[in-house]
Amino acid sequence: MKVLLASGFTVLLISALKFSTAAPSLFAATSRTSRNNYHLAQEYLDKYYTEKGGQQMGEMVARRGNSMVKKIKELQAFFGLQITGKLDQKTMDVIKKPRCGVPDVANYRLFPGEPKWKKNILTYRISKYTSSMSPSEVDKAVEMALQAWSSAIPLNFVKIHSGEADIMISFETGDHGDSYPFDGPRGTLAHAFAPGEGLGGDTHFDNAEKWTMGMNGFNLFTVAAHEFGHALGLAHSTDPSALMYPTYKYQHPFGFRLPKDDVRGIQALYGPRKTFPGKPTMPHIPQHNPSNPDVCETTTSFDAVTMLGKELLFFKDRIFWRRQVHLTAGIRPSTITSSFPQLMSNVDAAYEVAERGVAYFFKGPHYWVTRGFQMQGPPRTIYDFGFPRYVQRIDAAVYLKEPQKTLFFVGDEYYSFDERKMKMEKDYPKNTEEEFSGVIGQIDAAVELNGYVYFFSGPKTYKYDMEKEDVVSVVKSSSWIGC
Repeated sequence: MKVLLASGFTVLLISALKFSTAAPSLFAATSRTSRNNYHLAQEYLDKYYTEKGGQQMGEMVARRGNSMVKKIKELQAFFGLQITGKLDQKTMDVIKKPRCGVPDVANYRLFPGEPKWKKNILTYRISKYTSSMSPSEVDKAVEMALQAWSSAIPLNFVKIHSGEADIMISFETGDHGDSYPFDGPRGTLAHAFAPGEGLGGDTHFDNAEKWTMGMNGFNLFTVAAHEFGHALGLAHSTDPSALMYPTYKYQHPFGFRLPKDDVRGIQALYGPRKTFPGKPTMPHIPQHNPSNPDVCETTTSFDAVTMLGKELLFFKDRIFWRRQVHLTAGIRPSTITSSFPQLMSNVDAAYEVAERGVAYFFKGPHYWVTRGFQMQGPPRTIYDFGFPRYVQRIDAAVYLKEPQKTLFFVGDEYYSFDERKMKMEKDYPKNTEEEFSGVIGQIDAAVELNGYVYFFSGPKTYKYDMEKEDVVSVVKSSSWIGC
């Protein structure tokens, strides 16, 4: 059996079991398959429907003395199946599904004693990374998973790089010192501890697994978001649409919104996050918080810049600014979720093809199409454009009107996409600094205005003359929004 995320309650250790050579009358027939199913079911029920003690990870409701049939009925009731007490096909289908290692309890239940954090600013630290993903990808997955919860409750998360954090996150192998050893590939994927001192809140992932940002392997955002629910005080839900439902179910990281059942559960502990009309929802936490930048400081940079209709849009973390091309007065920030709820935050790149009336917004390996501020359908994959599979995200994009081509910047290279033929051009990628003389550093954002291309790189914006093939001026990036 495959067991995913072990967290929240005590991780249950399975002792050696002695099985009879024939299954009881739970089955209509006794066959090798039936016996195997019976053994599998007994192991499953012993893990998830039998009392086990524990301190750091919570304690189960007492179920000692339950018969096999009674346990099967409990399982069937939890998963909304017909309550027969028999190991029918639908019951076995549930038993064989990948799942979290936490025992099952009823409807978004809180842990016994309702442990929760007594402060509204929690620190987290990733002390050990995995070899499956780049550190920046791990950082992004963890940040987005925590953000999914902080969007609903008055908790803010601050990343630290040394010392002891409230939530210590690490990728471990085998016995790693917390009495709950990992068992290698395709076993328990992770576990987390309920709020409290010491190990409380800590979240461990099995480094023997293949972690990814997509669907090939185990999606780190999906597992981390589920685990952080336990680390904040939630147990499992009986709602199949809930993030805290026991069985593993891939969640699309970009544009993810916390399901209603999870919102009700977490707000039962912490209350709702307060918002103020006309103001963006940004955490009031220590300086250097990327969600609340001092936009006029000398290090200000933008994640993406694009024209949209007659306006320029500047994106930074959770917020964006709108301005008329020739006016810098009256510019105010708005939350990205207020205008682009599917994007939520952290737009990687954006560009508009004005003659077609469409714009494209990029986050990780996905993009969204809009007409004005209206999203046109679900997210799509960037590989539609013809990128090689090793490209996981776009740093910047700019549409050039005259040749009708879009330049995509990835690291220190760029690609050229022919918008008329809807095809990536050959002989790319090329080196950015070699092709665009005078532009220094990685391109964060780009936009074409009045025949010039403006390249945003950190706190500087380079005004590039396409005819002269050279930079003609450099200004502070923050000057674009009135600083």
